[in-house]
Amino acid sequence: MTDDMSNSQNQNDSSPDAQHDFEVKEPSKYSVLLHNDDFTTQDFVIQVLVQFFYKSETEAHKIMLQVHNSGKGLCGIFTKDVAETKVYMVHQAAKENNFPLKCSMEPESDV
Repeated sequence: MTDDMSNSQNQNDSSPDAQHDFEVKEPSKYSVLLHNDDFTTQDFVIQVLVQFFYKSETEAHKIMLQVHNSGKGLCGIFTKDVAETKVYMVHQAAKENNFPLKCSMEPESDV
């Protein structure tokens, strides 16, 4: 009976040396966008980009102009949880400063 048990254990070996075929999938990425409106100041948009997206003043200014001229601008590409947090932080800051600035996230392939 001991031999049967040792054979059974060898067949179900779950040691780190046992080979397993696992496919690791990259997490989905989301683009975070700012949307133009007629009330939010350009300075506030730049402040948001520097504070929450860690953009340089020059980079933030370019994105702000894209938002102003094209209606929306890309702030960055993040995993879902990070993108949701960024959108929330932007909306909170806008609300606290009485601006209607909108921020959204879209799956990366849709942008």
